[in-house]
Amino acid sequence: MAALSRHLNLALAVLLITGCAPAGTANTTGSSAGGNASSSTPGTPPPSLSSGGRAQAPFSAEPTGTNPAWLPEDSDAALGVARSAMTDYARPGSDPDTWANDLARWLTPDATADYAGTDPATIPAHTVLGQPVLTTDPANGYGATATVQTNAGPYTVQLLRSGQGQPWKVLRITPQS
Repeated sequence: MAALSRHLNLALAVLLITGCAPAGTANTTGSSAGGNASSSTPGTPPPSLSSGGRAQAPFSAEPTGTNPAWLPEDSDAALGVARSAMTDYARPGSDPDTWANDLARWLTPDATADYAGTDPATIPAHTVLGQPVLTTDPANGYGATATVQTNAGPYTVQLLRSGQGQPWKVLRITPQS
């Protein structure tokens, strides 16, 4: 009985000690699960990978300086991304993996994660109609919304950029009520 009690106490001590280790210290070899050396700092997750095992293009929603000005080419670029993203989104007959990969090129990393696992068959829109209409706030050059008409009604596409001359990325696509 004493031996059993000693083993239970030892097991409890091991569990308590390993449960109290700081996050990110479990991998001390500097390699990731795939066997490649990781360049991320301790305690931070490795970058997510796109198709083919390549790192995704960097995107930061953090402002990079002064408020971007609204130039004609900025509006044109935002409208082009909104239409392209909605065209890739509105394909309910697509294979889910193909749909997600095609849509991801227009999305922020957060949106890519949010839309992962979406079944495109559940999307009522399948055709984009006409040109999007952009709504901007002259005091905020980092964001815009576009209204995109579809066969299932209008959708709102929320767009972000991190600075002047930076690419527009889609944060959210939602049907209007």
